[in-house]
Amino acid sequence: MATAPIIVHPPLGTGGRRVTARGQILGLAYTDGDVVEFLRRAGLPDEEELLDDSLWVKWRGGRAHHYEAA
Repeated sequence: MATAPIIVHPPLGTGGRRVTARGQILGLAYTDGDVVEFLRRAGLPDEEELLDDSLWVKWRGGRAHHYEAA
């Protein structure tokens, strides 16, 4: 099975999560809104519901939708 094209990486010690799409860094997100904006800028669907679709987004480390420092 193919891996999700969008990865939201574990929270950093300073807060925020790195977001990548197919290995390309999109940015550092501090909210779901940031992730949605990164997707929009990358030309991907920017619907917030996409964040809970495991075919599109893989949340690594920590809980999904949490951006606080680890």
